[in-house]
Amino acid sequence: MGSKHALHTDRYAAFLDRLRAARRDRDMTQEEVADVLGKPQTYVSKCELGERRVDFVELEDFAAAYGLPLDYFVTRSAGSRRSSSTTRRSSTQRKR
Repeated sequence: MGSKHALHTDRYAAFLDRLRAARRDRDMTQEEVADVLGKPQTYVSKCELGERRVDFVELEDFAAAYGLPLDYFVTRSAGSRRSSSTTRRSSTQRKR
């Protein structure tokens, strides 16, 4: 089951934590979120548990339901791989 492994990277797990936190911070139940999204409660549950991968369009819907910007869900910490790879690329480009 290689797809299960792909669903649970550290970065995706952090995203799922933010997805659950957003709902809880808004004092909303999964049922209430599902009603806003026009989906069944099981959809919200599966998304939050990582049993269903959330695509970009769905993330926009979640963000709108919670009144949050998209970057709330996708911003990485200061010590992320993206930061270090950007730094490496910049220093490589300067050497040329």
